[in-house]
Amino acid sequence: MDLRFFSIPILTIALIFGLHAQETKLPDPAPIEHSSIVIEEFVYELENALTPECHASTIAVSNEVVIAAWFGGTKEKNKDVGIWISRKEAKEWSTPIEVVNGVQEDGTRYPCWNPVLFKPKNQPLQLFYKVGPNPREWWGLYMTSIDDGATWSDPIKLPDGILGPIKNQPIQLKDDKILSPSSTESNTEGWKIHLEVSGDSGNTWAKTETLNDAKEFGAIQPVILSYGNGKLQLLSRTKNGVISQNWSTDGGHTWSKMTKTALPNPNSGIGGTSLTDGRQLLIYNPTKKNWGNRVPLSIGISTDGQNWKRVLDVEPLRESTDEENEEYSYPTVIQAPDGMVHMVYTWNRKTVKYLMLDPNKLK
Repeated sequence: MDLRFFSIPILTIALIFGLHAQETKLPDPAPIEHSSIVIEEFVYELENALTPECHASTIAVSNEVVIAAWFGGTKEKNKDVGIWISRKEAKEWSTPIEVVNGVQEDGTRYPCWNPVLFKPKNQPLQLFYKVGPNPREWWGLYMTSIDDGATWSDPIKLPDGILGPIKNQPIQLKDDKILSPSSTESNTEGWKIHLEVSGDSGNTWAKTETLNDAKEFGAIQPVILSYGNGKLQLLSRTKNGVISQNWSTDGGHTWSKMTKTALPNPNSGIGGTSLTDGRQLLIYNPTKKNWGNRVPLSIGISTDGQNWKRVLDVEPLRESTDEENEEYSYPTVIQAPDGMVHMVYTWNRKTVKYLMLDPNKLK
């Protein structure tokens, strides 16, 4: 497969004027003092933003290169929204580039949505994303990179009925089977979660049955956590004011009925990862207000998936916080091979915030 660079798009006059028209007073990005935080920074500074808005960031580490991706444009759902990437090889993030957009062969353009980076074992880095007018009609695509995100293949459309990971990254089990957390949103059938499963490094996919009753829980964007010996947990964003859960004890072949956890959720995306020391790490907004209050943004730790301890607010409530207008959301978190934890999240829809943490100091 031929690889090629995608050039940085030239911003139109309208885009530039849109950037200035949407300027608002933003809070002081004061650093958080905590012994676990090794690095805290923006992927790009506000004054260097190439798009007025950004959202739904994702992160991966490939051969010690940290890669972040997100969607950006004038506003979510607008046709000019594409997928952007920045790489950190040493101390500096590269200037973001738009690696793909939603322009079709006939010239029609749709917005791009929810990129997800994933590095399978002994395989190229993958970038999944969606294209379409809205989450009810979008379709899934992916690209691959053999040079740690420096260049990317042409987009490949996923098979009909397969959307790819909707927000959070797949996991790869010891038998190399890949479980990809996915979901659908329908005006008539509601919000439903499912898994997409591949036994051949993503060359072919199968889809599980729906794992929730949408009338009981409207759920999307699941996170997969692993407890070893085939025990898995799905945690999902819901419309019900709580994070929901499903359990499997056979490596994802069968799943329990969806139930609620004790964790609040304001209908906002969550992120999580299973640490190598056996603990589970979750990053979420610990508030219940539907579609609002995406502040604070906090880290919870658990050993059993039932009892969670909130150990750090990466974006706390400050005296200057405007809960109705500030947003710290859609986090993605991974643990790199060296044990460090990397996370990214939306910072007020204006830029992407990045943190590297030492999990041994998250007590």
